[in-house]
Amino acid sequence: MRKLLLAMLMVLVMVPSAFAAEEMRLLVWSEYMPEDFLTDFEKDTGINVRVEYYESMEEMVAKLQAGGKNQYDVVVPSDYIIPAMIKLNLLKELDHAKLPNLKNLQSTFIDPAWDKGNKYTVAYQWGTLGMMYRKDKLKDFDGSWSVMFDPAKRQGPFIFVDSIREMLGCAQCAMGMDVNTTQKTDLKALLDKMLEAKKSDYFAGFDVGTGGRSKVVAGTAVAAIVYNGDALRAVADNPDTCAFINPNEGTIGWVDNMSIPIGAPHPDMAYAFINWVLEPKVGAKLSNWTQYATPNKAAYPYITPEDFKNPAIYPAESYMSKIQFIKDLGKDNKMYDQIWTMVKTR
Repeated sequence: MRKLLLAMLMVLVMVPSAFAAEEMRLLVWSEYMPEDFLTDFEKDTGINVRVEYYESMEEMVAKLQAGGKNQYDVVVPSDYIIPAMIKLNLLKELDHAKLPNLKNLQSTFIDPAWDKGNKYTVAYQWGTLGMMYRKDKLKDFDGSWSVMFDPAKRQGPFIFVDSIREMLGCAQCAMGMDVNTTQKTDLKALLDKMLEAKKSDYFAGFDVGTGGRSKVVAGTAVAAIVYNGDALRAVADNPDTCAFINPNEGTIGWVDNMSIPIGAPHPDMAYAFINWVLEPKVGAKLSNWTQYATPNKAAYPYITPEDFKNPAIYPAESYMSKIQFIKDLGKDNKMYDQIWTMVKTR
């Protein structure tokens, strides 16, 4: 009996520390929030956070499929991959009653094409994939993709982004092509364009956006395909040598979203985090740091005025029609996968 009582006492002593050790687990792109962002959340809610990072959508999905759907509480997938994640049963349907700040979203991000009714996702940030370049090394640069895709206009090493649909989409924009085409003649032309660029003496490899950015800053590349916010933070530190542009021909647009994995161990913590990010001042702090556009209309009064005037963050209305968004093509996705495999292996 004394041993049983002792065992029960030990359990009671251990329970509070076990609860204290509980934490929300966030899986997110690297360099995607201010250093004190999660500290603020912990102070405001009392919820501890453990964060892990990924560098591509493919890496994120692989982590969830390998058991992460039962280990992470919040993930941040891009728009085009969400339909596939839903089909793979990786995401939990959201209880909107637990997200009162959904009302703060701009109408553009309510009932989006990739998730009708916002059943699984809430917009986090949106932006473009454009070109970061060395303005001290490119002569007579006209704001075109041609310094990468036109053999006659290349002037130095360039970096492609290591992301299947986004990289192929940038090439398609340079070609004036629909980024969601399934026409075989279009896809053959796309493959030829990518292979020609890859075989160029100036091709300096594939890299994640932050890697390409670093090489432009270092001067080992004259241009790289980089997410606009990643580029603009580096440009701010190197204004005399570096610049960023959404190319004249058009470019890829994207929307990253907050989601809860199907087996999230702490869904209430996840709801608390998503709702907190949708607070006006929190959303503004996030975008003021990332240099990406906010989908949170209630945050607008707190956005840095200069950012609203910057077309690299908030493109002019006349340019918006040139921004293409990638769609999930279902079984036809395999055609793009095949092109990517051929590009990477040849």
